[in-house]
Amino acid sequence: MLQLLPQNEILNIATTVPEQAVGDINLYIERNSCENMSVDISGLNLIDACYVSTLCSTQHYIKYPNGKISWKVSSRLVGEFNSNLALGNAEYFN
Repeated sequence: MLQLLPQNEILNIATTVPEQAVGDINLYIERNSCENMSVDISGLNLIDACYVSTLCSTQHYIKYPNGKISWKVSSRLVGEFNSNLALGNAEYFN
């Protein structure tokens, strides 16, 4: 389940199951206008956060080639791990 917090406009993921998180985020991208968005996946472990951010950044790029998606993660290592994938629309912060 997703929760959009209007005060800071960060999409919060309420699951630790990576497949469900990917499905929820991709559904949100499909149904909403979100060329620039932020998603909080800080509750996921390193490997799951890399998996989710890679798949969803790709889906976001397909719909919004000029958009940006910012990922709130629990460790800077997620961004370092994904840096070689050249996901030009993804940014990572903690």
